[in-house]
Amino acid sequence: MKRTLLIGNETHELEMYRHGGKVTMVWDGVEAPVDIVRVEPTSYSVIMDKRSIGVNIDRLHISEDPDMHGFRGSFYAGAYEFTLQDPNKRLLAEAMARSPQTGGSLMKAQMPGRLMKYLVREGEDVEEGQPLFILEAMKMENEYRAAKMGRVTKIHALEGANLEIYAPIMTLEPH
Repeated sequence: MKRTLLIGNETHELEMYRHGGKVTMVWDGVEAPVDIVRVEPTSYSVIMDKRSIGVNIDRLHISEDPDMHGFRGSFYAGAYEFTLQDPNKRLLAEAMARSPQTGGSLMKAQMPGRLMKYLVREGEDVEEGQPLFILEAMKMENEYRAAKMGRVTKIHALEGANLEIYAPIMTLEPH
């Protein structure tokens, strides 16, 4: 299991795996053997470097995003709130945020994926922020929205089509 761990403004990569009956934790690329025993439903005994640490983990509701999981970990040194997210989904979300659809424009796939569904038709007027289509990539459904008010003047791809990155999907002319 590999996850991105966010503690405040710090991002860390965390991976846990079992091999030959032993658990190994990889924290930002550094491996360490660990022994983890569940003591109660939210309490664990963690043994690292021949030291035992009692840890309580409580789940927090932080987002409507089902891929973002919030927790509070408490142990002798204090408590930390953190989130866990699949690193591939985090990278995909960052790429989508960096690549807003703009202008009078040909809208293109920002990643390879399958065009799941159009939410508008050719010739239809759309409002700023209105959902236009859904592109599935890496098992995530990504909803593309209109950057500005406009009209869908051309649909370039068929629903269900597998698209390469930057494949044309639709042309949206601003009003």
